[in-house]
Amino acid sequence: MALHSVNPATGELLESFIEHTPGEVAALVARAHEAQASWSRVGLPSRAAVLARAAVVLRAEKAHLARLMSEEMGKPVLQAVAEVEKCALACEHYAANGVAMLAPERIAADAAASYVRFDPLGVILAVMPWNFPLWQVFRFAAPALLAGNACLLKHASGVTRCAMRIEEAWRRAGLPPGLFAVLRLGSERVGELVAHPLVRAVTLTGSDAAGRAVAAVAGRHLKKVVLELGGSDPFIVLEDAPLGRCVAAAVSSRMINNGQSCIAAKRFIVVGGIYDAFRRAFVAAVAALKTGDPLDEGNDLGPLARADLADDLERQVRESVRLGARVLTGGGRIAGPGFYFAPTVLENVRPGMPACDEETFGPVAALLRAADPEEALRMANDTRFGLGAAVWSADTAGAEELAARIEAGSIFVNGMVKSDPRLPFGGVKMSGFGRELSGYGIKEFVNIKTVVIA
Repeated sequence: MALHSVNPATGELLESFIEHTPGEVAALVARAHEAQASWSRVGLPSRAAVLARAAVVLRAEKAHLARLMSEEMGKPVLQAVAEVEKCALACEHYAANGVAMLAPERIAADAAASYVRFDPLGVILAVMPWNFPLWQVFRFAAPALLAGNACLLKHASGVTRCAMRIEEAWRRAGLPPGLFAVLRLGSERVGELVAHPLVRAVTLTGSDAAGRAVAAVAGRHLKKVVLELGGSDPFIVLEDAPLGRCVAAAVSSRMINNGQSCIAAKRFIVVGGIYDAFRRAFVAAVAALKTGDPLDEGNDLGPLARADLADDLERQVRESVRLGARVLTGGGRIAGPGFYFAPTVLENVRPGMPACDEETFGPVAALLRAADPEEALRMANDTRFGLGAAVWSADTAGAEELAARIEAGSIFVNGMVKSDPRLPFGGVKMSGFGRELSGYGIKEFVNIKTVVIA
């Protein structure tokens, strides 16, 4: 079997890769296990130095890596440059702070001494998506490697070139051989990897269906698992919201990465008095966006990553319209080569429609009108997802009170939901469990070991 990398702007094949055989996979897992045993004995400052060098490597290769992402999955090139920079910042953050995060913690008890130490688990399998092909990997790998683990990456098949470049970047940073390895294989073979006795834990970023499948296998084998799954994030606009900044953030939050982001705002819940003004400004701003070649810095959006993703998004819009939604701008695929979809705004959206109930992974925004903040809160929580949310209001204290009642892992008041190496990131409900980033994230893949001296 081969893995194919296709340029979504043209539909043309970029490169094909032969899958690893079962024997090759077994050898890579065994090699990672052996390398991790040595790596775990390397001092934390030396591990941190590798992360610091990785940041240097990423910045040196920033333009090349950005172009690679744009060609392989359609990300606008300026956003791709920012993604590489964010990966470098994550490496620097853990290089500077990870040693302190993993320092033993003294806890008083009925003993001469007692403390907690944080030891690595071993070989960690990462199953990663295509939409942020570098960031999703580095936000896991940087803290996991610093903690003394080895990392096996099963990346999305369509971004295999990105995966190989990530492996090369770690090698150039001085990471010992075997500690970070790319496994070239299809999704149907992930279960056998999760079950492998030398794989001690799994992290997956992807759909809720993929999360359920991996978690089921991990549960049967009692493996630790962290899941960051889909989202249908609410973006609540209260009547006193600062309209100009709010609309600009709404457009960016929905359309970033061509709308292909788990934490993108997807349901725009606007309280009655400001609805008409928000609707006019939002629709005008979305309609003005330029869609085209992702390597052209003048374009705001590129293509969706695959043809089937455009087909599914078109189905969601078409079915929502059949059920009563109204297209205010956009509404379908753009004719011509590539997998382009027009930036779209729907109104009259309500529960029971795909645009409301499902995750729309592309440049489609759903407008919902709420009578008051309480109804906006009920609408925000009326979803199986719980990844992120935003609340916009001039009354920050009131917005914080509302935020406390929203069922999501991250709430941003008067800001756009985003991940930050300094802050924990993850969701609740069908958006997954466990946390990445910050000191919370680095401790997901360690043995929190109690030591008592009687």
